[in-house]
Amino acid sequence: MCPPPPEPTAGSTGPPDRQTLRLLEDQLASDPLVVETRFEPDPYEPRLLQVELNTQRYPDSVTTVRVDIRWFTTGNFSMHYVEQRTDDSIWECRWDRHPNPHNARTHFHEPPTGAEVTDLDLPSLHPLEVYSTVFSAIEQRIESLW
Repeated sequence: MCPPPPEPTAGSTGPPDRQTLRLLEDQLASDPLVVETRFEPDPYEPRLLQVELNTQRYPDSVTTVRVDIRWFTTGNFSMHYVEQRTDDSIWECRWDRHPNPHNARTHFHEPPTGAEVTDLDLPSLHPLEVYSTVFSAIEQRIESLW
């Protein structure tokens, strides 16, 4: 399985927002697409929320699916969607908000590799609204696979 992206450099995004990570985990726990959530490195000092999605909603060619979520006290975030496929290929994309030299602070790393980056205009930067935007896009991705 593809490892989560490296933790951003200190100072560029700010410290982890544990309260927001827990809020998102509470919301995800009731999402029918979610199989499991876990905090890394642990629930006491979470820096990353890993979300395993239900592969039964996907064609057999998709073996594992996860979303890695980082949220920071500065309002910066990263939601990284990763599909592992039977041919060992990876299909991924990422919704980000952080200072960077390549695009606007809020931007999207386009699938299938996440290498191309475009500016992103979200209707709201509230964590639950961002979650809703991302999971709506994931539902559309599932529909497109069938």
